[in-house]
Amino acid sequence: MSPILAGVLQLLALIAAMALAYRPLGDYMARVYSSPKHLRVEKWIYKAIGANPTAEMRWPAYLRGVLAFSAVSVLFLYLLQRVQGSLPGSLGFSSIDPDQAFNTAASFVSNTNWQSYYGEQAMGHVVQTGGLAVQNFVSAAVGIAVAVALVRGFARSRTGELGNFWADLVRGTVRILIPVSVIGAIVLVAAGAIQNFAGIHEVGQFMGGSQQWNGGAVASQEAIKELGTNGGGYFNANSAHPFENPNGFTNLFQIFLILLIPFALTRTFGRMVGSLKQGYAILATMVTIWIGFTALMMWTEFHHGGPAFDVAGGAMEGKETRFGVGGSSIFAVATTLTSTGAVNSFHSSFTGFGGGITMLGMQLGEIAPGGTGSGLYGMLIMAIIAVFIAGLMVGRTPEYLGKKIGTREIKLAACYILITPALVLCFAAAAMALPTPVNSMTNSGAHGFSEILYAYTSAANNNGSAFASLNADTQWFNTTLGLAMLLGRFLPMVFVLALAGSLAEQKPVPATAGTLRTNKPLFTGLLVGTILIITGLTYFPALALGPLAEGLAS
Repeated sequence: MSPILAGVLQLLALIAAMALAYRPLGDYMARVYSSPKHLRVEKWIYKAIGANPTAEMRWPAYLRGVLAFSAVSVLFLYLLQRVQGSLPGSLGFSSIDPDQAFNTAASFVSNTNWQSYYGEQAMGHVVQTGGLAVQNFVSAAVGIAVAVALVRGFARSRTGELGNFWADLVRGTVRILIPVSVIGAIVLVAAGAIQNFAGIHEVGQFMGGSQQWNGGAVASQEAIKELGTNGGGYFNANSAHPFENPNGFTNLFQIFLILLIPFALTRTFGRMVGSLKQGYAILATMVTIWIGFTALMMWTEFHHGGPAFDVAGGAMEGKETRFGVGGSSIFAVATTLTSTGAVNSFHSSFTGFGGGITMLGMQLGEIAPGGTGSGLYGMLIMAIIAVFIAGLMVGRTPEYLGKKIGTREIKLAACYILITPALVLCFAAAAMALPTPVNSMTNSGAHGFSEILYAYTSAANNNGSAFASLNADTQWFNTTLGLAMLLGRFLPMVFVLALAGSLAEQKPVPATAGTLRTNKPLFTGLLVGTILIITGLTYFPALALGPLAEGLAS
C-alpha cells in the first residue's frame, strides 16, 4: 500500500468514527447542561466548596467564578511545583524554579499545556497526577462552561442569567470528561500505552552506557490530554514517544479523542438553541476548514523534491516511521486547529509551507473545530462578524439566531478577535527586538523568526505545541509566554461572557423575508471566507517573513 493511500484511508476512517459519535455525544452533552437534576457525587462537591448549583448567575458573577477558580488553580499548581522536592513520589526530582513553575501553572490552568521542561526529568508522580492531570480535566471543563453560557445567551430572552458556573464546571468534569477519559485510558492501555507508578530504572545498554526511564500514569493522562484538547505529556517527545503513543491505531485513536468533543459541541449548540440546522451550519464550516487544511498539509508533506523524498515516501524528517507522513500530517493539523498542543512529530522539521500551515491553524483562532468549548464560542464570535458583514452589504440590521447584532455586540466581538493577534505580534516583536531572547533561536533567518512567531502564536492561542527548536526555558520566555497564555485565555472570556449577557437580555426578533438564513450553505461559505480573510489580513505580513519566505526559498 502506498503511503498516500494509507494516509487517505486513515482520514476516511477518522471521519467515519467521528460521524458515528457525533449525534449521541452531542445530544448527551445537551442533556447534561440542561438537566435540573444533580448527581449525588455532584451534591457532595457543591457542599464541599460551598456553592449553590441552582442559583442563576448574570455574566459578571459567572466571570468572577471563572477567574476566581482559575486564580486559585494557578496558585495551587505553582506551590505544588515549588515544594516538589519535599513530596513523596517525587522520583528524586528537585523543586521547580520560580519562573518555570509560573510558566507551567499558567500553561496548564489556561488549557495551553506548553512545556519548557523535559517531563521525564523534572516532574514526579504527585505533580503529574495531583497537579497537571487535575488541571487537564478542570481547565477543559471551564472552556465548555463558557461556551455553554454563550449558547444560553442565544437561547434565552429577556433575562441576563446564563446558568451557574459551578454547576457547569462540575457537570462537565463528572458527567463528560471523566467517563470518556476512563474509556479512552482503557483503550490506550490495551493497545500498549503504559500505566504505572514505577520509579526510574535503567533500560538496556546503548553505546557503552544505559538509558534511564521513569514510568507513570501515562495512559490515563494521555486520554484526558487529548480529550480535553490539553497537550503536554509525561515525556518530552510527547505523542511521538512509544510509551504514550505505541502504534498506528493509538495514533488514530488519539486524533479521534482530540476532535471528539469540539465537533460534537456543534450538535449540543443546535439542540440548546432549538435548531439542529444551525448546528449543522457551524459543523460544516469547521469540517470544511479542517479537511482543507489536512489535504493541503498532506500534499505539502508528500510532495517529492528529490530522490530522498522518493525513497522515504515523503518528507520524513522529524516524523515517526510508526505513523508516516499521513498519520503525522493528520495529527499536526488536528492539534493546531484545536487547542491541544500534543505532537507526534516535530513541526520545525516539516517543509516550510507545512510549518506555515500548522501556524496558520492556530492563528485562525483554533475554531475548526477548536478546543473544548473555546472552539465553539470562537466560531460563534466569527459567525456574528460574518452576519454583521452581510448586513453591511445589504444595508440591513444584522441578526443571528433571532438576536440583533447591535453596536454593543459587534464591539465585544471585535475586541475578542483583536486581543489574541495583538498579544502574538507584540510579544514576538519584543522578542526579536531585544538582544537576549534571540539567543534562544536554534536557526537564523526565516526559520529562526518562525520559531519565535510559533511560540507566541501557540501560547496566546492556548495551543501548547512548539516548533521544537527554540530554547524556551529562560526567564524571558517562561515569563512572557506565561503572561501570553493567561491573557490569551481569560481576556477573550471576558468579552464572550459579556456578549452572552447582552444577547440573553434581548427579546427575540422574528425572522422576515430579509433575514439572512444562517442555516444554509451560503452562510457557511460566507463564514469560511470571513475567517480566512480576517486571519489573512492580520497575520499575512508576519507569515511572509517566516514560513512563506522559507517555503518559497526551498
